Amino acid sequence: MENISSWLLYILIANTIGFYLMFKDKQKAKQRAYRIPERTFWLLAILGGSAGVYIGMQTFRHKTKHKSFTIGIPVFIAINIISFISLTVYF
Repeated sequence: MENISSWLLYILIANTIGFYLMFKDKQKAKQRAYRIPERTFWLLAILGGSAGVYIGMQTFRHKTKHKSFTIGIPVFIAINIISFISLTVYF
């Protein structure tokens, strides 16, 4: 049970960071300031923050015209779910 709690906390933090970074990048885009690199969003999605990135995309209408994001992030959500279930069941 402790293991599941640790993973849930990790997933919550990763997704919160993903959501926040989408918000900040959208603000920076409006101000024409230095932007957060796309590879940062991809890395965060791979590491478990894909749902937060996706919710941020939809909430702030940011990067929704990028096919790589509209297709890739939902794929990473599925991978994250499968990975989370595997980790909680087998470890």
